[in-house]
Amino acid sequence: MSLQYIGLKDINGPLVALEGVSGAAYDEIAEIRLDNGTTRIGRVVELDGDRVILQVFEGTNGISLKNTRTIFSGRPLEIPLAEEMLGRVFNGAGKPIDGLGAVFPEKMGDVNGQSLNPVARQYPRNYIHTGISSIDALMTLIRGQKLPIFSGSGLSHNKLAVQIVKQAKLSGENSGDFAIVFAAMGVQNDVADYFRRSFVETGAIERVCMFLNLSSDPIIERLLTPLCALTAAEYLAYEKNMHILVIMTDMTSYAEALREFSSSKGEIPGRKGYPGYLYSNLASLYERAGVVEGSTGSVTQIPILTMPNDDITHPIPDLTAYITEGQIVFDRELDQKGIYPGLSVLLSLSRLMKDGIGEGYTRADHAAVSNQLFAAYARVQDARSLASVIGEEELSENDRAYMRFGVLFEENFLKQGFDENRSIDETLDLGWDLLCVLPKSELDRIDEKLLEEKYDPERAERFA
Repeated sequence: MSLQYIGLKDINGPLVALEGVSGAAYDEIAEIRLDNGTTRIGRVVELDGDRVILQVFEGTNGISLKNTRTIFSGRPLEIPLAEEMLGRVFNGAGKPIDGLGAVFPEKMGDVNGQSLNPVARQYPRNYIHTGISSIDALMTLIRGQKLPIFSGSGLSHNKLAVQIVKQAKLSGENSGDFAIVFAAMGVQNDVADYFRRSFVETGAIERVCMFLNLSSDPIIERLLTPLCALTAAEYLAYEKNMHILVIMTDMTSYAEALREFSSSKGEIPGRKGYPGYLYSNLASLYERAGVVEGSTGSVTQIPILTMPNDDITHPIPDLTAYITEGQIVFDRELDQKGIYPGLSVLLSLSRLMKDGIGEGYTRADHAAVSNQLFAAYARVQDARSLASVIGEEELSENDRAYMRFGVLFEENFLKQGFDENRSIDETLDLGWDLLCVLPKSELDRIDEKLLEEKYDPERAERFA
């Protein structure tokens, strides 16, 4: 026999308050029964003695302070988990929206996850191939890493996300062990349709588990979307021994929903109105990536966020950069030049890259090529700054070579077709071709023996 609480004390936005409740627990799920016989689901978000605050998933419209009956389940929010989730589309709360019926669960999973013992984590190794030269060569994605993408309003981060889903695969292993969990938060209908249509048309949907939260959906569901996605990813990785890539877009929508929810609770705001616990909340999501002892699977994360006003010091990208292991940053100037993907090489990095590339992983010369391309492109910026002051005609011969290298690098290496999937060998060979545009004496980041083997000025003739 279940205990029912009749009536509510208060209603404020998506929140309802009850008093005289005993035995309730934080994050516990409750069923709210309305006068008209319909039911809604709520989650305990605050406890103060016998006073309980519930977050109502479907909103509080039509809920009466009187006669409303609340029944606590004694369990947190759980979603059904099974391998058949791959190829399916769910809403932000984990309910199927693809018309294919319910998932027959092998188990129910708590969306809040379980704490991982840091000692049980293994250091991430091996790279995930994306087919995108700028990422694979210069900011390599390592299996088990969390590598965010910082973009801006109107830039092509959605297009890049779709291309990564299409082309991502494991390096040197059976791709059948690889799958993608894709979570979209607060997206417009046309963007959601673009994601679904792109995955279906390319056949990628067969290895993708999608969670879609639309901008018209309740903000409460937006807060649940990454929790549901990561719960599915952890199940597939640690119990089905698969390598899972989780792509979450847009984390800015998630953080803004968290700010709105915090305001509804009357909490004291922090920087730019975001709650003081934004850091720990984001960390609770990002830290669910990794490789764990006892399982051959892994969870790799690519959170995508749009920086308000392209401000990389905004709290969301700022805190994300503290928690994660690098960042991939979009460059609006490159995007305006028509370069896709317009990624800022000098602002981007992958902190785990050094231990997942080289012989046995990618290619023996990967680190050398990457270091030299970074150094050369940094010199390009110096040459361009100097040219803006004294004019390009007054530059030295070396500086003019760097100016030419910069144009060729952006047009041939950074710029890439949406359907162009370059292997790591093609990417590194292209890097060598571009480095041969420069005088041999300028390539000071490469071992002399490797330089003798690879450097050939004739390689640069393809750009004539």
